[in-house]
Amino acid sequence: MHTRRVLCAALLLASWLTMAAAQEAPVPQLLPGTARKSSADSKTPAPQAAPPTIALTVPKGTPLQVAIDREVRVKKVGQPVHARVVEPVYAFDHVVIPMGAEVTGQLTGIAPISGGKRTLAALDADFSPARQVEVCFTELVLADARRFPLETSVTPGSGQVIRFITAADEQEKKKGVKDAASEKTKEAKEQARPQWEAAMKELKTPGHLYRLKRYLEAQLPVHGQYIPVGTVYFAELKRPLDFGTEVMTPEMASTIGLPIPPGSVVHARLLTPLSSASAHKGQEVEAVLSEPLLDPEKHLILPQGSQLKGTVRQAAPARYRKRNGQLRIAFQELLPPGGVQQKVEATLEAVEASKEANVKLDSEGGAEATTPKTRYLATAVSLTLAAASAHTDNDGNHGGTGAAGDTSSRVAGGINGFKLVGMALGFTVHSRALGYTMGAYGAGMSVYSNFIAKGREVVFPKNTAMEIGVGMRKEAATEVPPRLVASSN
Repeated sequence: MHTRRVLCAALLLASWLTMAAAQEAPVPQLLPGTARKSSADSKTPAPQAAPPTIALTVPKGTPLQVAIDREVRVKKVGQPVHARVVEPVYAFDHVVIPMGAEVTGQLTGIAPISGGKRTLAALDADFSPARQVEVCFTELVLADARRFPLETSVTPGSGQVIRFITAADEQEKKKGVKDAASEKTKEAKEQARPQWEAAMKELKTPGHLYRLKRYLEAQLPVHGQYIPVGTVYFAELKRPLDFGTEVMTPEMASTIGLPIPPGSVVHARLLTPLSSASAHKGQEVEAVLSEPLLDPEKHLILPQGSQLKGTVRQAAPARYRKRNGQLRIAFQELLPPGGVQQKVEATLEAVEASKEANVKLDSEGGAEATTPKTRYLATAVSLTLAAASAHTDNDGNHGGTGAAGDTSSRVAGGINGFKLVGMALGFTVHSRALGYTMGAYGAGMSVYSNFIAKGREVVFPKNTAMEIGVGMRKEAATEVPPRLVASSN
């Protein structure tokens, strides 16, 4: 019995030691979310990625096309300048700076006049020749009162009164072709002109009497210099402007890169400055879409910022005997932002040009400078005044003015040669020789400038606004023999 008690005690001790060892065994440490997962957790779907967004940013270098809406008399550096945006600015497919937004700035420089220029102006009875004026724009004010500080530089070649020119429809009239593509192109051109005219009306340009007053004032020997209402500047941004972001929806992404509808017209800006005086055949030309291209259902096809690449097809500089310059460009490649380059056929349908340039576009988009027909009238008037200055009063031997000549003849010659200063000389200096010398000088200068001197050049400064008709290249859709492809280019 004693032996039985010893065995029971031994068994109890062994059991107690085993339980103690089991309690001291370490428990595995599991990280949250990585260890044993319940069956419910294993069936939870992974969170979806956020939809892509597009930054609505107007990048550095983008030009703001603004027009002066308050006349400025040039007096000193620092004068305030007030203007309005006359072409909306897009970021991708959104208007971020609408037409009519206010822009303020100031005169930053008034260039001195060289002695040679001052002398030539004085010979033409102009003692207040126009000086080059530098302008910068420093603030943008939107209709909702938001203000954006600006750092801009004005593009060379801007600072002129601009008109909108559309291509002639001569080819369509001759052939009588009115297919869907040509009709759509014509509609786009007709829509562009009213938009431009509406923008100009917002500037409240002065009437005919006011312009006549300014013209007569400019004929005086001493007169003020003005920046007239309607003067257009291209102000390039030195810093980008941020207008938030936009969500790229699947519907939007699916339409980008689709074939361009026939007869489409895009709004673009020229990146390569061109002049018929220096351009040459084969020179590369680039432009960028300033507005997105949308289909009739307002689906995006080409975003703002898409690039057009082409070449100069023809360039002829101006020559003597008033033969004007010619320039023809064509675009063959289109590259959307981050997209695939496409082959296109593009022609110039409309362009903004200085009123003084007298540019016209033919039915195929070629640009040519024209000479105003008023040159015939101006030359005829000048020759008539010269003939009057040489007239001798036959009454001079009967108590008239004698060798000094008729006062009216001297005045006619003075006006013809030296405007109001010449007229004053005709009244005060009793010399018939002086009168017809001034008259002959005026007639000679008129004939030379209107019929003998070099003609006008076609000049498209950087950022010139253009309407370009774009369509897919035919050879891109069908197989064409290599020889034909080469000849079509």
